[in-house]
Amino acid sequence: MPAPITATRLAAEMGVSQRSLYRDIDSLRAAGANIEGERGYGYRLIEDYALPPQTFDRIEIEALVLGLAEVRHMGDPALASAATSVLAKIAATLPAGREQHLFHAISQVYRPDARYAATPHVEAIRQACWQEECIQIGYADKAGQVTERTIMPLAIVYSDRALTVLAWCCLRTAFRMFRLDRISTLAPAGSSFRPRRAALLRTYLAELRQAEA
Repeated sequence: MPAPITATRLAAEMGVSQRSLYRDIDSLRAAGANIEGERGYGYRLIEDYALPPQTFDRIEIEALVLGLAEVRHMGDPALASAATSVLAKIAATLPAGREQHLFHAISQVYRPDARYAATPHVEAIRQACWQEECIQIGYADKAGQVTERTIMPLAIVYSDRALTVLAWCCLRTAFRMFRLDRISTLAPAGSSFRPRRAALLRTYLAELRQAEA
């Protein structure tokens, strides 16, 4: 069994404060990771023999750590929590000794602030996308003029500039990208676009291909 690793060493290797490390350890434990140890003693990850071992090699672990770190910096609390949970599940199923690669990953993401400002509507929009439900929004344009629109949300898009939702706008009868930080109000429209979703996506992709041609 590997010797415990101190919180000071883990925090230094992961580039975070000890306070953040303790918080992450608590989150990983809550997500199911079998982490043994305590403050002042050190920590070690105990393999869960009830789960089949994963056969990720070192570069695959690097890719996973880098991708999950990027997700955690997106300013989306639900995705950040999910990324922590995924990391815990991966760690719990790695063969003995391989879990150390998680803590020694050389690829890191550094962002002093979250990429996007927190928005109160992201979770409601995510649910509407999954459930294929129309929503009504109050949306401000660049000049601050607000219009009421009914939209069919298809996907949340995480770009470098803004957090947006790709949707069919019933007011403009066209596809639009709506910035979430410009949505002032949101409510269910009370109707489903499930029969149209596949056709809408095919049309949107066809428009993209035509624009790129």
